[in-house]
Amino acid sequence: MEKVPELEAVFGIEVYASQGLGIGGKIRTFPEDFVVEEMLVDGSKASVNPSDMKALSSGHGRYVVCVLIKKGWDTFAAIRAIAKKVDVDPERISIAGIKDARALTAQHISLGGVSIERILRVHLEDASVIPTCFLSDKISSKVLFGNRFDITVRSVNYSADVVRQRIEETWNMLKVLGGVPNFFGHQRFGTIRPFTHRVGRCIVKGEFEEAALIFLSEPSVHEHRRSARARERLRETRDYRDCLRFFPRRLVYERLMMVHLSRYSNDFLGAFRRIPRNLRAFFVQAYQSFLFNRFLSERMKHGMSLTEAYPGDYVVSLNEKGSPTNSIRKTVPDEASAINEAISKKEMAVALPLIGYNQDISGGAQGQIETNILEEEGAKAENFRLKKMPEASAEGGLRNALSSILDFSFSVDEDKVDQNSQTIKFRFMLHKGSYATVVLREFMKSADLIEAGF
Repeated sequence: MEKVPELEAVFGIEVYASQGLGIGGKIRTFPEDFVVEEMLVDGSKASVNPSDMKALSSGHGRYVVCVLIKKGWDTFAAIRAIAKKVDVDPERISIAGIKDARALTAQHISLGGVSIERILRVHLEDASVIPTCFLSDKISSKVLFGNRFDITVRSVNYSADVVRQRIEETWNMLKVLGGVPNFFGHQRFGTIRPFTHRVGRCIVKGEFEEAALIFLSEPSVHEHRRSARARERLRETRDYRDCLRFFPRRLVYERLMMVHLSRYSNDFLGAFRRIPRNLRAFFVQAYQSFLFNRFLSERMKHGMSLTEAYPGDYVVSLNEKGSPTNSIRKTVPDEASAINEAISKKEMAVALPLIGYNQDISGGAQGQIETNILEEEGAKAENFRLKKMPEASAEGGLRNALSSILDFSFSVDEDKVDQNSQTIKFRFMLHKGSYATVVLREFMKSADLIEAGF
């Protein structure tokens, strides 16, 4: 198997599904090069074009559903800014999914106890909030179907014919496979500071001081030098009060924790509680994601199929749209043939565990892989019930081993700036929870993820 970049291995992504040559190139040269539009199970689509969204001007209801269009905004930061504008706690604003910050995105949010008039008065730079309807329940991941992506890859230094050939070869391999390995993508962990899963690992183990020090004081060679110097200073001095003045204002969450630690220098658990609850949970979920990626990588490295269930494997039933249902079973030898027949008809899918306090490992050969990784990590399923931070506890669950790629197309054009290179536009759709960068990595096979814009 072709060697993956070192940074991907840090995330637990250790293999490619395709063996074709990559096209290289760069994504996210501009935010508009990475467009994400959310789709709900009822067919509702959030468009990045405000004129496509018909805004409500009046009415009443328990929850106002809006389309949030943003460019260059972190999802949590955008929610916090909106909450401030309408004068509510950020916890009153719900989302179906987190969207990339380095992109142009459209997603659904819901606000409880806020009038349309107040929402219409929200004005943010590079972000719009458009009220569209009312719901009796708040928006959640349960109503999310998937995301449509329009992604431009620039600076591809091969001829148009070579580019088309390589893309088609890779696409044919992925079609035979039935999709891409359903890895958690790069933005789940951060490429500039790839530490979120490490923070989560420490939280799961109850090591809150170490978790805080990783988050606050571990610098990255890829971040802004001023931020890196501030972290280095904190690492050397552990003087939270003094170092707070060196931390840039853009490091909002770090500053919130340091304000607390400047008063209560040993209360690291309290410091984490100064940042949003969903961010605390996000760290733990990132560790779950890392473990899942390792489970999936090792399965593939052992030559085990993603479209065939072996004894001990979990499988989930799929609905008519290809989304997983709550119908779950473990494969036993007597049922393996029937289960694999259902998988071939896309009625079922192989799934791997997202380890949590209510989700144990697989059985059989896959279970042994997972056992070995957990022993190496010094982690157990029950560790994800966090007694000291119960709000970030992770129940766990299952995740499909393979992600289908829907409505795939691409085009190749001459780069308007550099006539010796090509610009490629990819368009496709993925079910919720699947990552566009995991698809792109198969086509690009970039050696340097930072340079490539991941």
